[in-house]
Amino acid sequence: MLVAVLVASVALLVAELATSAAHEGVEIENPCGTRAPFPGSGIDGVTQRIVLDGLDGAACRLHTSREELVLSLGNGKRRWDARTIETALRAGLLRAVDDAEQRGDLPSFLAPLVRRVVESTPLEKLVEGGISLRDLLG
Repeated sequence: MLVAVLVASVALLVAELATSAAHEGVEIENPCGTRAPFPGSGIDGVTQRIVLDGLDGAACRLHTSREELVLSLGNGKRRWDARTIETALRAGLLRAVDDAEQRGDLPSFLAPLVRRVVESTPLEKLVEGGISLRDLLG
């Protein structure tokens, strides 16, 4: 169930960022810098903070913006190959989980489970164009 929530959150955030990043007037921030944390609360807020921080970490690793990374996931014209993007996303998400645990957003007993989810989630499906429930449930 946690896998489904994490993957659904990633998919929704990718869609939202792709939609909002396509409009003019969006201020693009440095993904390697410090941003104000997402203000949401509860499991939804924690999940969104982890995913957004993970996307920032991946974008920083790829020397691009979070928005450009997200937009590249939605089209066939990528600057990076799927393996490079997947490696950056996984590393960014793992660091985001560590940061969430240090902030106290993620309880220490739950952090290893979330790390395992990040390590085993088929991110290549997200990079290729989406994850279905069938992908998650086998």
